Amino acid sequence: MIEAAPIAISRLAEGKVARVHLQAGKGNVLSRAVIVALDRAFRDLGADGRVRAVALTAEGRAFSFGASVPEHAPGEVDAMLPAFHGLMRTIVDVGLPLGVAVRGSCLGGGLELAVMGHHVVAADDATLGCPEVKLGVFPPVLAAVLPLRCRQPVVDRLVTLGESVSGAEALALGLVDEVAPAADVDARVFAWADKYLELSGAAVRFATRAARAAFAEALGARLDRLEKLYLSELMATADAKEGIAAFLARRAPVWVDR
Repeated sequence: MIEAAPIAISRLAEGKVARVHLQAGKGNVLSRAVIVALDRAFRDLGADGRVRAVALTAEGRAFSFGASVPEHAPGEVDAMLPAFHGLMRTIVDVGLPLGVAVRGSCLGGGLELAVMGHHVVAADDATLGCPEVKLGVFPPVLAAVLPLRCRQPVVDRLVTLGESVSGAEALALGLVDEVAPAADVDARVFAWADKYLELSGAAVRFATRAARAAFAEALGARLDRLEKLYLSELMATADAKEGIAAFLARRAPVWVDR
């Protein structure tokens, strides 16, 4: 049996707009294989001078449940996390404006991927959040780049409490840029992408890299420090191991606070 590709790429507007469509099964979980496929897709689109903007959409009821929890376990996370962070850096490096269409659940690594967008449209009934702290860990990308989108109290709330918010509340907090009925979310992202059609492809890429210089810096030394904090210190704690093990065993975690 041949497995379906976890993403599909299509071209619109004579190739000037690219659609990257997540189709990774229930919840569009961002396994390492999906991460690698996304990274390759963005690199390939970056090499195509015709592309002015990218629309990121998702199949099914959820944008993404986030990164694979089993791949957070010791022995797996050391490969998964750097690959995921590499994807975030690729998105910035290629210099393509990114629109993101969020329906349903947008959690954990899914939200970290979404906030890389230049224009994020969320369904009014979507659920957005990073519950990692409830598993004994934290979201490094969100901690690194969310201060560029939201006020510090919002960062604290989402990163240290792991709370989730609705699409409407996400708009009020600055987490997303537009809210629409679920049926209209994709169309709103395509309409945003169309704004780039008459611009120079070269100019758009340089302007996008310039506009996202702060993101590039946040995903540089700052994310390096957070990745080291996560892999070298956090994953050495008993609670990080317990949180992941408890989730996989579908039981409540027993914290020992160390």
